[in-house]
Amino acid sequence: MTSEPDGPSTTHGPRPTLEAVAARAGVSRATVSRVVNGGRGVRDAVQERVRQAVAELGYVPNSAARSLVTRRTGAVAVIIAEPETRVFSDPFFGRQLRGISRELSAADTQLLLLFVEHRDDFARIGRYLAGGHVDGALMFSLHGDDPLPALAERAGLPTVYGGRPGWAGADRAPGPLYVDTDNRDGARQAVRHLLTRGRRRIAVITGPLDQTSALDRLDGYRDALGIAEPDPRLVADGGFTARGGERAMAELLDAAPDLDAVFVCSDLMANGALRTLRSRGRRVPDDVAVVGYDDLEPAVWADPPLTTVRQDVEEMGRLMARLLLRRLGGGAAAAGELAPVIMEATLVVRESA
Repeated sequence: MTSEPDGPSTTHGPRPTLEAVAARAGVSRATVSRVVNGGRGVRDAVQERVRQAVAELGYVPNSAARSLVTRRTGAVAVIIAEPETRVFSDPFFGRQLRGISRELSAADTQLLLLFVEHRDDFARIGRYLAGGHVDGALMFSLHGDDPLPALAERAGLPTVYGGRPGWAGADRAPGPLYVDTDNRDGARQAVRHLLTRGRRRIAVITGPLDQTSALDRLDGYRDALGIAEPDPRLVADGGFTARGGERAMAELLDAAPDLDAVFVCSDLMANGALRTLRSRGRRVPDDVAVVGYDDLEPAVWADPPLTTVRQDVEEMGRLMARLLLRRLGGGAAAAGELAPVIMEATLVVRESA
């Protein structure tokens, strides 16, 4: 049995105690402790009396005491392997976090958000994960050399990843749990659409190729064109940022001024590419057709509105959180019953292509 000290007095009097709840419900203090801390062995009728007393008195269980009983913190670490400035400037991350937050909130679980600003942050995050502060972790936007998966494994934390795993050792059995979109097929749809519109000199602006989403979209581009290796003059890395898309588009126009279309692997980069095309006097889609990827706010804000590949980013976040909660609720046995989730991507046709 755990003890729960009385809380500080407030303007409405002292905080209700376990003893007060026990007296109101007509049961022992130990019974109240078992009910509010999730223990078993209490009849349904008694549990209902305790819950009613808790509600009437406004009793709030002590989280430290509850952790001693349940061996759970009621918190999950959400780790984005990107700097804070990138996370808050890209609506992709906000949409995914909204899905995660809503799912965790519905399960009365707290979200603790961690970023990677510098390589030194990995050691700090590793210490935090190993310190027993959270029950599990959600990680996304991982790069090939990120040590985050190994840190979570070393800490013994159940973890779900956003994006197809691509780090060393990810193919070990059993494989990691993850949620992703079929990025390769989405890219195929984008480039095939450009081909059906009569475009023949199609460039691509990729994300960082140490991320599996960028690699898969580049592979889809190659699939649709039926080539093993693309013309290097038609490939540029935009870093998944608007400024990067602007710069990459300029590089492509300088290297291949006769290009008539570009598949841009994110809507944010596509907005940057559109700025460069305007500044170079290229009309969209008359001179150069443009297709993006994500179908988030930048696709609608673009001028002209972007034809793009839609992935349900918020639902991806929900599914990541849902998988982790099931893993936590089912224990080790449930891990083998869960499987990665690959969501469909769909082309949304607008004015840019």
